Amino acid sequence: MVSFMSSWLSQILDWLTLETTPLNSFLQGLVGACGISVLCNLMRVHLFIKDIRSSGDKTNSKDRSLHTSGSAGRLSAWLQFWFLTGILSLVGSRVASLVVLEFCLRAVSARFTAGPDSQSGSTQQFMVQCQFSLGCALSCSLHFLHEGAPQRLLSLLLTAGLSWLLASQSARLWSHVRVLYPLHSSQRYCGVCIGLLASGRALLPILCRALVLTFAVAAVAAVCTINRHFLSTTEALRFWTPLTICYTLLVVYMQDEQNRHPGGGTGRPADSDAGCLLPTQDLLDAVLHDSN
Repeated sequence: MVSFMSSWLSQILDWLTLETTPLNSFLQGLVGACGISVLCNLMRVHLFIKDIRSSGDKTNSKDRSLHTSGSAGRLSAWLQFWFLTGILSLVGSRVASLVVLEFCLRAVSARFTAGPDSQSGSTQQFMVQCQFSLGCALSCSLHFLHEGAPQRLLSLLLTAGLSWLLASQSARLWSHVRVLYPLHSSQRYCGVCIGLLASGRALLPILCRALVLTFAVAAVAAVCTINRHFLSTTEALRFWTPLTICYTLLVVYMQDEQNRHPGGGTGRPADSDAGCLLPTQDLLDAVLHDSN
C-alpha cells in the first residue's frame, strides 16, 4: 500500500513539473491568458449589442450586468489576468492535455444531447465556460508545435507579443462599445460602431468557428503529447480505456441531470474550469439571460 501511494504521488509530481524553462512556460501561459481575454471581451461586445437591439432602446440597455467600469473593475481584471497567467504557466502540457480532452468530450456530448431550441443558448454558455480550457488549449498547442524548434524562445516571444496586441485591442473595443455604442450607432458617425451595427451578428459565428478550430488543433496536440510518454500500445490502451469510460459516464450523468432539472442551475455543472479561476459571473448571467 505504501509503495503504491509513493509511486502514485511520484507520477502526479512528474505530471506537474515544468517541462520547459520558466520563461517558456510563462510565455505560453501569457498567450493562454490573452486568448481568454480576447474571448471574454468579444463575447461582452456581442451580448451588449444584441441586448441593445432586442430592447429597442439605444440609450438604456436593460442588461446592467455587463456595465462594469471604474478603476476598481480595471484593477480586478488586471489582477485576474496575471493570476491566470501564473496558473497556466504552472500547468504542465500533460495536465493541460487532459483538461482539453475533457472539455472536448463534454462539448461534443452537450452538442448531441441538447435540443434544437436550446443549441444556441448552450453554445453561448460553453463559449463562456471554456475559458480555462481555452487557455490550456493554447498552451498545449504551443508546447506541441514549438517542441524541438531551434528558435523556440523567439517564436514564443513573437506569439506572446501578437497575443498581447490582440488582447489590448479587444479590451479597447469593449471599452469603446460599452460607453459610446448607443450614441454612435444612432448618430452613425463612428466607423467602428457602424461596422458593428452592420455586421455585429457575424461576431458570434466567427468566435464559434475560431474556438472549434482551436480545440481541434489542441485535441490532436493533446493526444500526441500524452501518447509520447507511453512505451507501447498496450500501456497506452491501459491508460486511455478507463479514462475514456470514466469521462464518458461522468458527462452522460451531468447531461442527464441537466435534462431532468432544466431550470435549476443551467450551465453550472460544466462551469468548474471557468468559475474556479475567473469570476466572470456577469458574463455568464448575461448569457443565461439571453438564452431565456
